[in-house]
Amino acid sequence: MILEQYYIECLSHASYLIGDESTGHAVVVDPRRDITDYLDDAREHGLTIEGVINTHFHADFVSGHLELLEATGAWIGFGKAADADYPIRRLAHGEHISLGEVDLEVLSTPGHTWESISLLVREHPDATPTAVLTGDSLFIGDVGRPDLVNLGDGSNTDLARAMFRTLHRTLLALPDSVTVMPAHGAGSSCGKNLSAELTSTIGEQRRTNPSVQPMSEDAFVALITDGQPAVPAYFSVDAALNKATHAVLDQDRHIPAMTPEQVRHALSSPDIRVVDARSVDDFAAGHLAESVNVGFDGRFAETGGMVAEVGQQIVLISYPGEEQEAAMRLARIGSDNTIGYLNTTTDCTFPAELADLVRTAARTTVSELDKLLADDAITLIDIRNPGERDFGVIPGALPIPLAQLTARLGELPTGKPIVVHCAGGWRSSVGASLLRAHGLDRVSDLVGGYNDWADQHIPT
Repeated sequence: MILEQYYIECLSHASYLIGDESTGHAVVVDPRRDITDYLDDAREHGLTIEGVINTHFHADFVSGHLELLEATGAWIGFGKAADADYPIRRLAHGEHISLGEVDLEVLSTPGHTWESISLLVREHPDATPTAVLTGDSLFIGDVGRPDLVNLGDGSNTDLARAMFRTLHRTLLALPDSVTVMPAHGAGSSCGKNLSAELTSTIGEQRRTNPSVQPMSEDAFVALITDGQPAVPAYFSVDAALNKATHAVLDQDRHIPAMTPEQVRHALSSPDIRVVDARSVDDFAAGHLAESVNVGFDGRFAETGGMVAEVGQQIVLISYPGEEQEAAMRLARIGSDNTIGYLNTTTDCTFPAELADLVRTAARTTVSELDKLLADDAITLIDIRNPGERDFGVIPGALPIPLAQLTARLGELPTGKPIVVHCAGGWRSSVGASLLRAHGLDRVSDLVGGYNDWADQHIPT
């Protein structure tokens, strides 16, 4: 048996290639749109990809099932409750998919969505299960949230109750030795307490996962419906794309370099978003007016979806050599319209033709923040997610998660300068630059974020 995991940090996403060496039959599970890795590895192992299985309709990225269909002719499988605009193979609970000796058993595991399934993997039909691919049902350290994509007439509470049954009747009924291989890891908005570990076991999750400890169904519902990360607006767009027939991604695409004049035009256009993918410090030291800082070193894809709508034209400002990968990361969430890029020079300066557009970003230290708050001289905005605020807040901060910032601009007081803070200082640069791009000129971000503030104000 061949069982390969493919994990990408920028989306905290895991996909899988499962194959039988004796027959050469293989399937790919929960693929991303850039499918070269799956094709190359299948070729190396002498496998033919015959099927593509999505454990559910993903909301945080555009799945690569149509790309694999075009490249291999593979059938596309979903849970029995799924409904799509393209032909699919509906997989029922208890159904077996034979790759030869390797056997996959379909488990209906609703809760994250109604059509959610998991795949139980055996090296041969009579063997003890080796692994279970749980999609967004059972994570390492948490379970999937029930409020992203509701199918049918059910409510979030209905989905949460379905998840309770999925866990205790199906997944936790598996042997302790079965390896748990989910579709997401730490940082994903599909849950709130996901571990950085990429695999675990049923037994380990039974012992350590807070969401599967003994509790009443009502207590479980309350636990998983409270404190979830704010949902980026693009999630509903991606969920719809994954149900529809849409254009496939060009695997060999190459975005072009832009001239300073073209970049100037992009900055003046309300229909184009200029995304600066450099570090927070370099952006603060010098950036182009109206550009938004989404550092390539962080959760670039998901955060890019918070500052630019899917389908909107995007121009990238980047370090040399990072622009093509940055464009691909955006394409993974359906943002295919990156029209070009501009690299800064090795000392992070811009072309002389754009010198009049270069700005610095105001930043506020913790000691400066204390004085400003004491004088009631600013509006402080906390752009962390609800679950993060449970661990502590800066008194007086207005909570607006980053994913909701654009939609809630009208709630911001305009009479005072604004300071934006997150946990460590990466997201606050995104938020502050996004506010400046929307015309608010007295905006800074808190250096070091809540973590630095807490270090100076809360005893260990």
